[in-house]
Amino acid sequence: MVSLDLTVVNVGLARIGSGLGFSEVGLTWVIHAYALTFGGLLLLGGKIADLFGHKRVMLFGLGLFGIASLVGGLAQAPGQLVAARAAQGVGAAALAPAALALLASTFPGGKERVKAFGIWSAVNAAGGAVGVLAGGLLTQYAGWQWVMYINLPIAALALALAWRGIAKDRPAARRGRPDVLGAVLATAGAALLVFGVVRTEQHPWTSATTLTTLAIAVVLLVAFVQVERTTKRDPLIRLGLLANRSVAGANLFTLLFGGAMASALYFVSLYLQRVLDSSPARTGVEFLPFALGIVVGSTLAVKLGYKFAPRPVLITGGTLAALGFGWFGLIRADGSFLVDALGPSIVASVGIGLCLAPALSIATGGVEPHEAGAASGVLNSTRQIGASLGLAALGTAASDRTGESITPESLTDGYALGMLSGAGLLLCAVLIAVFVLPKPVLPKPVRATADGAQQS
Repeated sequence: MVSLDLTVVNVGLARIGSGLGFSEVGLTWVIHAYALTFGGLLLLGGKIADLFGHKRVMLFGLGLFGIASLVGGLAQAPGQLVAARAAQGVGAAALAPAALALLASTFPGGKERVKAFGIWSAVNAAGGAVGVLAGGLLTQYAGWQWVMYINLPIAALALALAWRGIAKDRPAARRGRPDVLGAVLATAGAALLVFGVVRTEQHPWTSATTLTTLAIAVVLLVAFVQVERTTKRDPLIRLGLLANRSVAGANLFTLLFGGAMASALYFVSLYLQRVLDSSPARTGVEFLPFALGIVVGSTLAVKLGYKFAPRPVLITGGTLAALGFGWFGLIRADGSFLVDALGPSIVASVGIGLCLAPALSIATGGVEPHEAGAASGVLNSTRQIGASLGLAALGTAASDRTGESITPESLTDGYALGMLSGAGLLLCAVLIAVFVLPKPVLPKPVRATADGAQQS
């Protein structure tokens, strides 16, 4: 449901913008509002799940997500929809880390862990595949409101399944007070950071408005780190967790990866509808190879995970995704879906699918069970904040390249720049995987002694 909600909204953005009267830049806040509250509160959600029970917090998140979806479908003004999307983000911030923590603690290692995370990634990708198709069909034939209403039956079914299918929470080892101040500082700092980047279209990077906004954002984020170091409450992040090279490297990779993936969904959706003049329903069908390619890549990652360590699979997937994004950068204003979008969709999506499970496995590997929620919260938070910052930065750059004259040619130039920039982010992510993530430790060779015994 969480992954479906991202793609189903992307396909409906054009109709949402015209239906509620969003500005060109303001439309991106339909995505930002969700990503920022989701990303900013994931740390708190993960900590609360560890303290008060993964099942209990998961049920709460599902209920809130469903209610917010209903409110969003009833929205009559841009502010109302943005507020509902923010509430969805709060529900997702409770739901996602609790669910991933259940997975990480149930499968701590071995082939079963590889398989479990592969299934998790494939289900996420399947949600995206359903989202792009359903988003196009619902937007065109039922109205954009149904990209919100579609979550209601899913949330109701998931609540019933989780209530009956997930075992009761074990008693928590300790009941510390979560660090609410840290969550507020992290969310406010990230929101201001994105807000400052988005507004560079109206206020240049060197203007007092932009510099002041970004400076306040940095101060808030520094204050967040200081609070985590000194708080007497249970910190959102045990800073020693980030000293783990695998955890730190996987999160840096995911930060850049999230920014590139979010921009791809945004730019390709708008290119298909505004330049190639595809209807929302047709756009949904044309997005299917991209979404299904992620499923194929996720499945392939499971098979490779039985033979190779996660790090080389991650490097291979990131490189393949970067090549696909670079290919997207060659789109033409007089192009077609078959020539300009299908090929890069397949290459980029398979690469993305290859990255999902290995990144999750590396980021949560070796983490104590009582920190599983916090570790998964950090990873999800990194991906969502990366998505929001990446979309803000690349969206602003694309808008600057497009300029004031809106033509198919100028729009294509902007979207192509955005995709090429996404390829650059992915190449940086691959370099992080190569130089920051630790190399897998190979077992020592076994040799036989003169008496026939074996020694390593």
